[in-house]
Amino acid sequence: MTATAPHFGPSPSTHAPRRPLAAAALLAALVGMVFGLLLGGAGPASAHAALTGSDPQDGAVVDTAPKEVTLTFSEQVAMGDDSIRVLDPDGKRADTGAAPRDLQSGSTVKYGVSLHTGLPDGTYTVAWQAVSADSHPVSGAFTFSVGAPSKTTVALPTGEAGGGLVGTLYGIARYAAYGGFILLAGGAAFVLACWQRGAGARPLQRLVVRGWMTLTAATLAMLLLRNPYTGSGKLADAFDLDGLKAVLDTKPGAALVSRLLLLGASALFVAVLFGAYAKREDEREKKDLTFGLAIGGTVIAAGIAGTWALAEHASTGIQPGIAMPVDVLHLLAVAAWLGGLAALLVALYRTPDIEAAAVRRFSRIAFGSVLVLTATGIYQSWRQVGTWSALTGTGYGQLLLVKVGLVSVLVGIAWISRRWTARLVTSGTGGEGAELRADARDEVEESRAAGASDAVAEDPARETQLARQRAAVAAAEKKRIRDADPDRSGLRRSVLAEVGVAVALLAVTTVLTSTEPGRTEEEAARTSTAAAAPAAEGPVNLTLPFDTGGKNGKGTVRMDIDPARTGANELHIWIDSIDGKAMDVPELKLAFTLGSKNIGPLPVVPVRLTEGHWTASNVQIPMAGNWKVAVTVRTSDIDQTTIDKNVKIG
Repeated sequence: MTATAPHFGPSPSTHAPRRPLAAAALLAALVGMVFGLLLGGAGPASAHAALTGSDPQDGAVVDTAPKEVTLTFSEQVAMGDDSIRVLDPDGKRADTGAAPRDLQSGSTVKYGVSLHTGLPDGTYTVAWQAVSADSHPVSGAFTFSVGAPSKTTVALPTGEAGGGLVGTLYGIARYAAYGGFILLAGGAAFVLACWQRGAGARPLQRLVVRGWMTLTAATLAMLLLRNPYTGSGKLADAFDLDGLKAVLDTKPGAALVSRLLLLGASALFVAVLFGAYAKREDEREKKDLTFGLAIGGTVIAAGIAGTWALAEHASTGIQPGIAMPVDVLHLLAVAAWLGGLAALLVALYRTPDIEAAAVRRFSRIAFGSVLVLTATGIYQSWRQVGTWSALTGTGYGQLLLVKVGLVSVLVGIAWISRRWTARLVTSGTGGEGAELRADARDEVEESRAAGASDAVAEDPARETQLARQRAAVAAAEKKRIRDADPDRSGLRRSVLAEVGVAVALLAVTTVLTSTEPGRTEEEAARTSTAAAAPAAEGPVNLTLPFDTGGKNGKGTVRMDIDPARTGANELHIWIDSIDGKAMDVPELKLAFTLGSKNIGPLPVVPVRLTEGHWTASNVQIPMAGNWKVAVTVRTSDIDQTTIDKNVKIG
């Protein structure tokens, strides 16, 4: 078969383009499918800092209005001037509007805002938003009541920070940045370390330059989107100069600017690599230039990789001094392996002159990269997961298992590629053998054309035209001979499969960077459970307004949970219409969920006692914690709604 890339114009063989075109289409479909599934299913970025406590607590009823509201987090966060807002039952600001005060003491991360004096009784809403130490936005809301719960016009926010259109665009830019870096660094490394003659090959030049362009565009997009991504969530705020200035003062903003500066240096590197270096013919001079480019390129690539380590997971948590250089090594090994794979794929399909020796050299580099990835990956997994329970019981751990599986598949396919490489080398058909046969055919063609050349020797234009035709025929013949080699074709197919799996692996890795580490999630859950451990004094009272949207669909659910501790509990539910009278409904259902421990939803089916009064006995609460109580009210055959509220039980 002929493994050419898609092209326009006549084909050297009527059957040549079909398989490569089909393979390229299959790879493109795989890219789109994996990218769509993973980004579409990923949702908003998970919180990397968790709210572990507050004063007053969520759902608490206090006798007198507090002077301040404080929030405690599992790790360091960055707070803006309006990061914590306290709203009264009418939706007006109950806090003084001052910037949150840093109340940290030792390892406790706490912030607070002062409240106005003389606040009336009723239910207050606390909405907060911050940026965790590893650059990801986190937000939430809860309520507390003064005197007694009341109706409130404030609806608890349902969206998460970093979601919506801005979050999706930011996730795409993050994926593109990783992909661009891999093509830029890995493609350049492939040329310098494996196939120096490839510096003059246009397809490889385009691959590396497109990697640079993709990384540059993605970095600029992330810099502009950073303000709305961590703040308002409005796309128009991407062009807010004040917001951009504020971003530049943050650690992630500084990392992105540093990356742009390094990309300027890398542009000079690429210009030299595909300019002066590609044209250099003196072997000694080329050797010296190779050494200089290798040193300079490594420094630039390590610097660009360091911009990720500086602002994301590696910069926070345990052992950041070790984790950051390990993360840089991990990214460089990924680029050398996957970027080299992409360059090899392009070389095999678009540049028929690649030698078997170049493939063999890349095989050794890929093997070394796998060893580095294994060592650094084990350390990163221990650092981010910590326990076997977090490996299987958290979203980060489960994604990590998927990544390990994909790496295993990739290594398996790479082993097949190494076998094809060995056959290519021993058979001699991938390099010198095919070259000799092609040269022999060239000599025959030249002798056949000699007579014709003599006949038109007096016509220079005709001679030039014939020379171009002979060169085209010779090149096509060389390509046909190489593409007919079964060993070379087998290597092309295995490398294409490697690149396809690498695309999926890169998508999973991108999602991992925006997912809360398993160690952090478990620690936050333990802290939250410990804070909720003290026994409640008496029953818990909840008030939940509802609106099913239909006729007479508005009302209020009042609920008593007694004794609001682990074990058996008694529930009484009253449903009132908007005029305060008992309201009869066809159906009422409840469910309890403890999200920090992945427990629930635990369904509860109450029994109707009288009009507007329902009850449920022996409701088992297995563990203390911050439970979400979801109430589903149906007011007609088609009108129903589900409302929920968090309550501490235990």
